[in-house]
Amino acid sequence: MNTGHSSLAVGIISMVFALMLAIVPLPQILTGMRPDWVMLALVFWCLAMPSRFGLVWAFGLGLLLDTLSGALLGQHALALLLVTYLTLKFRLRLRVFPLAQLMIAVLVLLVIYQFTLFWIDGVAARSVPIRERWLPVITGTLAWPLVYWLGQRALRETDQQPARL
Repeated sequence: MNTGHSSLAVGIISMVFALMLAIVPLPQILTGMRPDWVMLALVFWCLAMPSRFGLVWAFGLGLLLDTLSGALLGQHALALLLVTYLTLKFRLRLRVFPLAQLMIAVLVLLVIYQFTLFWIDGVAARSVPIRERWLPVITGTLAWPLVYWLGQRALRETDQQPARL
């Protein structure tokens, strides 16, 4: 198998793993602290391999996440589309950031993601506790170095050296 296909396979496996992490049951006290794993994984792969992961992946993963989590159909799809579009649009600028600045950029993307979900919930007259809405922004920002490190390591294992992320 050549490196292009194996890195794509690693990306797909990581997306499936992110979906599993997004729906695994947690104790009540930790439910509101779950990072947005799918969004973090999608941002990483859009930065690492923009020709293979893009808006179609964002829409498909969003619909899958909506279905698996019981959210309004299209809610996560729209939010992931918006974040993926911004990531792809500014990816050349984001790729040269050191990890600390990239964490700030991911914080902004997470705020946009959660605000989009907040807006859709407001239109649909659904209420979500504020803790469960905004705490994932903090935990997702703190989880970004782990996602970044694991993604870089996975790309190194497939012998595909990405350009500096």
